[in-house]
Amino acid sequence: MGRFHPHPTSQPHPTSQPHPASQPHPASQPHPASQPHPASQSHPGSRPHDHPHDHPHEDGHARPGSVGDHSGYRTGAERVEVLERILGENERVARANRAAFDAAGVTVVNLMSAPGAGKTTLLAETLRRLAPHRRIGVIEGDIETSLDADRLAGFGASIALVNTGNGFGGECHLDAPMIASALPRLPLAELDLVIIENVGNLVCPAEFAVGEDRRAMVFAVTEGEEKPLKYPVMFRSADLVLVNKTDLLPHLDFDTEAFRRNLDAVHPGVDVLAISARTGMGVNAWCDWLADPLGAPGAAPTR
Repeated sequence: MGRFHPHPTSQPHPTSQPHPASQPHPASQPHPASQPHPASQSHPGSRPHDHPHDHPHEDGHARPGSVGDHSGYRTGAERVEVLERILGENERVARANRAAFDAAGVTVVNLMSAPGAGKTTLLAETLRRLAPHRRIGVIEGDIETSLDADRLAGFGASIALVNTGNGFGGECHLDAPMIASALPRLPLAELDLVIIENVGNLVCPAEFAVGEDRRAMVFAVTEGEEKPLKYPVMFRSADLVLVNKTDLLPHLDFDTEAFRRNLDAVHPGVDVLAISARTGMGVNAWCDWLADPLGAPGAAPTR
């Protein structure tokens, strides 16, 4: 697998009692397409967050180092004003969410990916291992249905479902007001860890702070090694990149070294962990990363 260092598979812990999925909430404010979000505030005692983001210049020229033709996208003054109002309100609510998490002493991880990359499968395997030993809450984001929330019930975690289907045919991300709507449905004071499973999308979830401590993204090898170059904001925003579905590598033409070069080009030094949520390979190392409140380098195997 090139420079990836997989973690040995271990046996999952026994499952706990089910927790019913919560009801969806009305969709929150509309979101702008492909615009950066202000970085969230750092959590006391945790690693500071610093997420650089791409955005087109108002003259239509791309930012230095970007690739492609950006001349068709221009940001006018009125659009900038609207975006600033939306993002400013989101940042205000994100700070309030962060204050609530701080007061409860809970660590929050925002888990992001493209649709079908394996977030829910990974979460189910994670809960099998961690829920018997740690008090975990999950905020499950989907445009429609409770399918993923139902799938995660039965592992002993508290689950709050957020459906985004009422917004413009389905919001492609969770924003801070949506997370705020879910908090009364979680017993925050009784939890150690909250994992937010964001809506499957490689653009918008990276652009909205929600009050999280850290961000992890699940990348499936079936997506292709060029994805860091095509979706740099997502890969830059992640504190950990989980390379999933590695059990399929013998059947794919995925170029591991090319992927690492592309990832290094947009986010040098980011922690990378090779996993297979289906077989359980690497999931214990991911659980160790979740259990480390500082997210210190070396908490997960890299390179």
